[in-house]
Amino acid sequence: MHPILLPLVTYLPLGGALVILLTRGTTEAVEGASRWVALWTSLLVFALSVLMWIEFDPHQPGFQFVQMLDWAPSFGISYHAGVDGISILFVLLATFLTPLSIIGGWKLVTNRVRDYMVAVLLLETTLVGLFSALDLVLFYVFYEATLIPGSLMIGVWGGPKRIWASIQFFLFTFGGSLFMLLALLAMWNATGTTDIPVLMHANFPPAMQCWLLLGFVLAFGVKLPLFPLHAWLPDAYTEAPTPASAMLSGVLSKAGAYGLLRFGILMFPDAARLFAPYVLTLGVIAVIYAAIIALAQTDMKRVIAYSSFSHMGVIAVGLFTLTPEGIDGAIFQMLSHGVVIAALFFCVAAVSWRAETRSIEAFSGVAHKMPVLATLAMLFVMANIGLPGTGAFVGELLVMVGAIHVSFWIAFLAGTSMILGAVYMLVLYRRVMFGSAGRGVVAMLRDLTGPELAVLVPCAIVTLWMGIHPASFLRVFDPAVVNAVAPPQAAAAVAGPVRPAAG
Repeated sequence: MHPILLPLVTYLPLGGALVILLTRGTTEAVEGASRWVALWTSLLVFALSVLMWIEFDPHQPGFQFVQMLDWAPSFGISYHAGVDGISILFVLLATFLTPLSIIGGWKLVTNRVRDYMVAVLLLETTLVGLFSALDLVLFYVFYEATLIPGSLMIGVWGGPKRIWASIQFFLFTFGGSLFMLLALLAMWNATGTTDIPVLMHANFPPAMQCWLLLGFVLAFGVKLPLFPLHAWLPDAYTEAPTPASAMLSGVLSKAGAYGLLRFGILMFPDAARLFAPYVLTLGVIAVIYAAIIALAQTDMKRVIAYSSFSHMGVIAVGLFTLTPEGIDGAIFQMLSHGVVIAALFFCVAAVSWRAETRSIEAFSGVAHKMPVLATLAMLFVMANIGLPGTGAFVGELLVMVGAIHVSFWIAFLAGTSMILGAVYMLVLYRRVMFGSAGRGVVAMLRDLTGPELAVLVPCAIVTLWMGIHPASFLRVFDPAVVNAVAPPQAAAAVAGPVRPAAG
C-alpha cells in the first residue's frame, strides 16, 4: 500500500490547474492546451484512484492511506486524511466523472475555456479532499471550497438565468454550512480536538447530540437536498452547463448524503434514532413530490433535475433506516445514481446542443435520426427507474429491505419511486424519441460523435456492471457499515466480504 497515492489523487488536479494557468500563447493554442492538460490530468488521477481501490483491504478495520501532519496542534487541529470502505468509492466516483465532464464540455464550452478547465480541476480536488478528510476543520474547508468552482461554473457558463441560479446555490449552501460550523465549534469546545476518529468515540450528552445532529442535518440537508431545503436545485441543475450539472448532481450532492452518514448516523447514533421518523417522512415526501413535479415539466433538463431530487429522497430513507441493509442500499444508490444522472444530463445535451432547444414539445422521432443515442438513453432511463440488471435496482432493493424493518408503509412509499419514476421517465422518452420521423428541428439531427460515445459508453458499462455484479462494490463498504451500525455480536458474526442479505 502506497501512502503517497491519496495526496497524489487529491492534489494532482491542483497541479494541472496551475499548469493551465501558466500556459501562454494564442487564444486557440491556450484553449487547446487547457483541454488536453485537464483531460490527461484527470485520466491520470482516475488511474491512481483505481489503483487505490485495488490496493484497499476492506477487511482491515479503520482508515487506510492515512496522511497526518501538524496544522494547528495547540488547537487540536491537524491535516488528517485517509479513506475507509465508505469514502474510497466516493473518491472513485469523483475521479471517474471528472474526465467524462471534461470530454463532455469539449464542444459545449466555447468561451473562457481555460478558466472552465481550471474550475473543473479545482472542483475535483475539493471533492476528493472532502471525502478523504479525517479532521472536521479540514472537511469544512474542502466542503466550503466546493462553492467556489461550483458557483463559477453555473454563473459564468450557465444559461439565461445563470446568475440567479448561482446566487441561490451559493447562499443556500453557505447558509447551511453556518450550522455545521457552529456544531464544529461546539464539538471542539467539548473535546479540545477536531479529529474525526477521536470524535467518533466521544461521549456527548444526549441533549448535545440532538443539537449537533440538527446542525449537521441542516447543513447537509441543503446539499443533498432534503425536502424542503431544495429550492436551489431545479435552477442550478438546469442553468448550469451540462458537464457542471453532471458533477453537481453526480458527485457534489453525494457530499450531503456522505456528511449525513459520517457526521450524523455514525457519530450520533442515539440522536439519529430520535431524528429518524422525521427524516424518513421528509424522504418519502421528496420521492413523491419531486416525481409529480417532474411529470409537469416541459424542459428536458428540468425533468432530470427533479428526478435527481426524487432519488435523493430514497437515499435519505435508506440512511435513516439505521439498518446495515438500508445504509448499504443508500450508499449503493448514491454511487449508481451519480453515474446514471450524469449520463442522462449528457443525453439531453447531445440532443439540445444540436437542436438549440431543450423544450420537449420541439422533439418527436429522435430515435429515427439518432438510433445509438436512443439505445443508450433507453438503458439510462431503465436504470433511473430501477430496472433489474442495473445498479439502481440493487440500491433501491436494499433500501426497501432496510425500510421494511422500520415500517411497511415507509418501504411501500419509498418504493413508489420506481413506479413514479417509470411514469415521468417513460413519458419523456416516448415524447422525445418516438413519433413522426424528421419533424421540425429533428430533421437536422445527426447521431452521436466519438467524444459523446466516449462519455456515454463508460457510464453504460459501469451501470450494467453495478447491476450484474454488485458484490464488487458491496464488498468494499459493507464491512465498514456492519462494524459501524450493527450490534457488536452481529458484526463479529459477519463472515466473508459480503453478507448474504446484501448480495
